[in-house]
Amino acid sequence: MNGTALRRLLPLVVFVVLAVLPYSTLQLPGLFDGVLNSPGTLQLLALCLIFGGVALSYDLLFGFTGLLSFGHALYFAAGTYVANLALTELGWGLAPALALTTVVGIVLPLLVGGVALRVSGIAFSMVTLATAQVGSIIVLQDPGGLTGGEEGLALDRDQVPDAFVGVLNTVNVYWLAVAYLVLVYAVVSWVTGSRAGRVWQAIRENERRVEVLGLQPYGFKLLVFVLAGLLAALGGVVHLLLLGGSTPRTTTADFTLGLLVMVVLGGAGSRWGAVLGGVLYTYLDSRLTDLANSPAVQDLPAWLRIPLSEPLFLLGTLFILVVFFVPGGIAGLVCRLRERRAGRRSGDGGPTPGRVVEQLRDQVGAGMGGGQPRDGV
Repeated sequence: MNGTALRRLLPLVVFVVLAVLPYSTLQLPGLFDGVLNSPGTLQLLALCLIFGGVALSYDLLFGFTGLLSFGHALYFAAGTYVANLALTELGWGLAPALALTTVVGIVLPLLVGGVALRVSGIAFSMVTLATAQVGSIIVLQDPGGLTGGEEGLALDRDQVPDAFVGVLNTVNVYWLAVAYLVLVYAVVSWVTGSRAGRVWQAIRENERRVEVLGLQPYGFKLLVFVLAGLLAALGGVVHLLLLGGSTPRTTTADFTLGLLVMVVLGGAGSRWGAVLGGVLYTYLDSRLTDLANSPAVQDLPAWLRIPLSEPLFLLGTLFILVVFFVPGGIAGLVCRLRERRAGRRSGDGGPTPGRVVEQLRDQVGAGMGGGQPRDGV
């Protein structure tokens, strides 16, 4: 009971530490360029927290329900562009823009999910990828000069509250990022512990058996699809306020693949694992970019300089290593070590985080002629 209580209190302790972090003048050489409460460090930390929340919203689909979507970027991009257009083009305030983004964050995944969830497996992934590509093409075509095309769309800060404008107010945007992560974590914790959450996990393990029990998986999958899309859209609004504009990079399939790497790295099906994966991936992406441009790397021999100059190459290599050697991610590794220390066999306490990764790998193997199908009752 003491261990359970501590695990339940740990997220609260972490969030409190994150909230008071801007009051710290601690300096961590090698990790950050300045003290913890400097605007540059707070901006990087806020970016990490935002993507920790977005990764957790994607984990609702992939980790908890077993839906491999390649179009989650569409809802994040819809959040940032819709809010930006409402503020910049329509001249609305932040509250009406947030309300409009919420409506779009519900309606858009409802329409896409209503079609995509009629199929399953690879077909579902391809449909979500196609819809995301349509969104990316629309943004890049810059219809009516609304999206800014490849240059993105700058935010008109005159419509944004003064508390979120300026370098000196970076701390307020940081706290907004903390609040977003708390919101996503609280919602995901609540819904995954509900009846619908248990059905989602049952769908992940064996959808055919859920049908035999008299339940309709389609409705439950559509619900989680809409909820995940809405949470991602809200993350797009916070991202807009942090960076001061919308970028077409958030509409690409590469962005969704980045979310997949975050979840697999942290541990699919684990709340804290997905958040940790999102934070770690975003931090590494930023720091590896700085490392690639540093004189220390530029002076290396070509065979070593070229791969070190490509952050995506390094992150992709890390992803492959995790999938093959630690399929449960960081959370799965911690779970296995805890079980080994307690003298129990792995899996006695329930499904190990990252199990969905192993299932998908088995399904691919079965499709190629190896293994047995996993859809039997």
